[in-house]
Amino acid sequence: MSDRFSFRLIARDGAARLGEITTPHGRITTPAFMPVGTQAAMKAVLWRDVRESGAEIVLANTYHLMLRPGAERIAALGGLHAFSGWTGPILTDSGGFQVMSLAPLRSVDEKAVTFRSHIDGATVVLTPERAVEIQRLLGSDIAMQLDECIALPASPEDIARAMRLSLTWAERCKAVFDGSRGGALFGIVQGGDIDRLRIDSARALVGIGFHGYAIGGLAVGEPQAVMLRVIGEVVPHLPEDRPRYLMGVGTPDDLLESVARGIDMFDCVMPTRNGRHGMAFTRFGPINLRNARHGDDPRPLDEQSRCPAARDFSRAYLHHLVRANETLGAMLLSMVNLYYYQDLMRGARAAVAERRFGDFCAETRAGWAGGDLPPL
Repeated sequence: MSDRFSFRLIARDGAARLGEITTPHGRITTPAFMPVGTQAAMKAVLWRDVRESGAEIVLANTYHLMLRPGAERIAALGGLHAFSGWTGPILTDSGGFQVMSLAPLRSVDEKAVTFRSHIDGATVVLTPERAVEIQRLLGSDIAMQLDECIALPASPEDIARAMRLSLTWAERCKAVFDGSRGGALFGIVQGGDIDRLRIDSARALVGIGFHGYAIGGLAVGEPQAVMLRVIGEVVPHLPEDRPRYLMGVGTPDDLLESVARGIDMFDCVMPTRNGRHGMAFTRFGPINLRNARHGDDPRPLDEQSRCPAARDFSRAYLHHLVRANETLGAMLLSMVNLYYYQDLMRGARAAVAERRFGDFCAETRAGWAGGDLPPL
């Protein structure tokens, strides 16, 4: 693919894949979960703890960084890696999700997205070419095409229009992408919940030619069954020798189901966002530390966890921190969740290598179903 970016498929178990991505800033074993550091920072978690959790790549956001502190400023300070202190691979989202999430503040035409900055109200025009330029200035290892992401449910007409516009923008992004640094550009499959449009989008993107392919516009309001159906329709039309990235997903169960359908990469704010709101993901299933029953419980969250925060603090203390709105509570539970997601992916990779992925999923779900029992 390039002399510094490549993807190698190591093993398969059914549709589930074990692979390795090589980037200018290091290697990533897949399936991989990318913690989200939207503004070049992980909320309430140090990069040291992100690395120790097992994360090999993180995500940052083009839209937010172009507004503050600015792509040119980051470039002058040595690029996103030097600026933030994260030395591993970075994937940058192009701003397409903000086309949906900031809908009241933007307008879209064939040329560009025009935003009204949520910071100071200034008008900001983001073209496909500018989105690629910003990501070049940031120095990302994996850049994403600019696309239009729309919420579901939506009319077939709106879904088709957004898919066609995203393909036009994909061609423009590819035309200006300079791979001389060894980084990669991924195309994004759109088409909402309409299988025919998704397949058309995937085929057209493969015709344009990208280093990897993402499935966007899911986990935006549709049921899980619809998301999984779309993944199953799209994956057969994506190249075997390119990474497949499901954007913005999701719950631990979403990850297992998607790996089983051939997805290699994920990102989601859920581990840190839910941690900040008192929710811990564990091998017993999710645990809500706000619940009063934890107030007198001296047990750790999980004495077998690799995460120090899960082993070294009692549930009673974590409950107290959450109820008192102490920042430390958000920090510790975010760490717990980042470790859990990385351990889930670590287990999935080992299971694919051993051709026992189905058993791994069954064992993991049995742990969730067993639940978090109260102390004797």
